[in-house]
Amino acid sequence: MPLVDTHQHLWDLQQFPYSWCAGIPALNRSFLPDDYRAAAAGTGITKAVFVECDVDEPHLLAEARHVQQLAETWPLIAGIVAGVRPGQDGFVGHLQQLALLPKVRGVRRVLHTQPDELSQSSRFIDDIRRLPDFGFSFDLCVLARQLPVAIALVQACPQVTFILDHCGVPDVKSGNLDPWREHIRALADLPNVSCKLSGLVAYADASWTMVDLQPWVAHVLASFGPDRVVWGGDWPVCTLGAPLSRWVEATRQLTAGLSPDEQARLFHRNAERLYRL
Repeated sequence: MPLVDTHQHLWDLQQFPYSWCAGIPALNRSFLPDDYRAAAAGTGITKAVFVECDVDEPHLLAEARHVQQLAETWPLIAGIVAGVRPGQDGFVGHLQQLALLPKVRGVRRVLHTQPDELSQSSRFIDDIRRLPDFGFSFDLCVLARQLPVAIALVQACPQVTFILDHCGVPDVKSGNLDPWREHIRALADLPNVSCKLSGLVAYADASWTMVDLQPWVAHVLASFGPDRVVWGGDWPVCTLGAPLSRWVEATRQLTAGLSPDEQARLFHRNAERLYRL
């Protein structure tokens, strides 16, 4: 069955600075299209959504333009989630520039590195409310402890389509499901948010097994249902816990109990609808 990867990263440290990489030696190098092709070989991935890589702030628009050019020669990139800075001067102008790039489908501001207050400011919320005017969704990237903050943002912006990245970054390594489990249910009660089944292997113990991942996957699927979950590889960050191919294999095993129609929605149909691929 074909697979849409809704969370693909690429970065070239010779082209743009990604200062955060310096703190993670395993990721402090360039990850290029040929590297992704090799990692995805044999997995069944037929389309990918590039997600902004938290490039240093002055290069946000340049990164999006670069990936747009890349997508024009590499059809695997079917959509782009571009980097933005809600709450800062020039936000609408930035959206107008992104709207000129045909592959941009959504935007993201990494929040797990920021104070909780950022996304609760009236200016931030007002900017997020502008996204439907441009047809853009918003990828929510928060830590598990920040899920209440994410819930408040979603509630304040009922017309915006949100996609929760990485299942809300649960503490897979510890196995502590609560209060993550309760917060995921609360998010799932909001009809304008979907969840990205991604990132789990990066937060698991290095020797993780299917048993370790199963409760988290099962809860996301039960909470959001078959129409509001998409799959993401989170490459190359996933390599902190497993090669991309192993995460694909794990996903297929952990969802083997779904019907063929439910698997098709999880693996590609929901992504094609949410990101308009």
